[in-house]
Amino acid sequence: MASSKSQKKSVLLLCGDYMEDFEAMVPFQALQAYGVSVDAVCPGKKAGDSCRTTIHEMSSQYQNYSEVRGHNFILNANYDEIEPSKYDGIVIPGGRSQEYLAMDKSVQELVKSFSNSGKPIGTICHSQLILAAADLLKGRKCTAYPGLKPLLISAGAHWVEADTLAKCHADGNFISAATYMGHREYINHFIKALGGTITGSDKKILFLCGDYMEVYEVVVPFQALQALECHVDAVCPNKGAGDICVTAVHDFEGDQTYSEKPGHLFTLTASFEGIDASSYDALVIPGGRAPEYLALDESVLKLVKDFMEAGKPVASICHGQQILSAAGVLKGKKCTAYPAVKLNVVLAGATWLEPDPITRCYTDGNLVTGAAWPAHPEFISQLMSLLNIRVTF
Repeated sequence: MASSKSQKKSVLLLCGDYMEDFEAMVPFQALQAYGVSVDAVCPGKKAGDSCRTTIHEMSSQYQNYSEVRGHNFILNANYDEIEPSKYDGIVIPGGRSQEYLAMDKSVQELVKSFSNSGKPIGTICHSQLILAAADLLKGRKCTAYPGLKPLLISAGAHWVEADTLAKCHADGNFISAATYMGHREYINHFIKALGGTITGSDKKILFLCGDYMEVYEVVVPFQALQALECHVDAVCPNKGAGDICVTAVHDFEGDQTYSEKPGHLFTLTASFEGIDASSYDALVIPGGRAPEYLALDESVLKLVKDFMEAGKPVASICHGQQILSAAGVLKGKKCTAYPAVKLNVVLAGATWLEPDPITRCYTDGNLVTGAAWPAHPEFISQLMSLLNIRVTF
């Protein structure tokens, strides 16, 4: 939930083909959830066009990260119509897109205009290449993906060692991070650089995870809530802290239903065994294919019932409502879900609310429901409202 003392803040997201999946979507949807208007643009493209994203994953088996296809990211504004003076800041995702964007003279001039005006510039992973190409790093402190160290030093930057891939550093209006693992601090710094104040963040939130959950539906709200200074835990039955859940990329690519591709690996933060609803202020249930098997686990159903019976906020998205249906907590409730889950919802005694448009979410008492990951700005904002978390500008 966001409130504003003045004009609504507006941010530009500079995109390109094969930018890193998380480094585009997490700040894009998180900032919107906080009440910030975000325009996503790409040179040579217009609103409604898409940029392909990549999933970069580190592995102890290899000396470099792997890359596979991510989601298709839909742009919502025209690059050729950008007026930098209308924006309060710019965020530049990392990934391989930066190699060609850094060579684009119009991109260099764009970032120079933000630098000259002293507005916040957020760069992450490989996007510091653009600042180097625009000759903006002389005398500035920054971090980045470790492989950029020699180039950034040559560009005149004071290198801040990326001793972990969650490293983040703020130098005036320049905010830099090593990878998406640092989103918690990176997005938090950017909110404050925009003049934002966070209140009500002393909350503890639990995520109910499983193998092949939709990757956006766990990571976007997880990192968005972390950036608000909440304590966020992720658990999965029969797994402990530090264990991995595999995820899925669900996207619409011209077929009659969504496609599925491998997503990032997601690291759990706590053990499911002994988890107690009384220790948390809210529960979040991501969608994907995980809820299909989690709905058969009696310990999962008991945990959900405990949250609902205590009147604590429960936010469930996409196929997550399969778990709510199996737990018997939807009777008399109004809710939405991914359209294919309508039968589960109706047979569980709930009143079905059509997700039209797909970005629409609903709150009924302590329950927030959404249909799919495009609804994250509303989904996160409505959960924030129930938790009385505010971002004020």
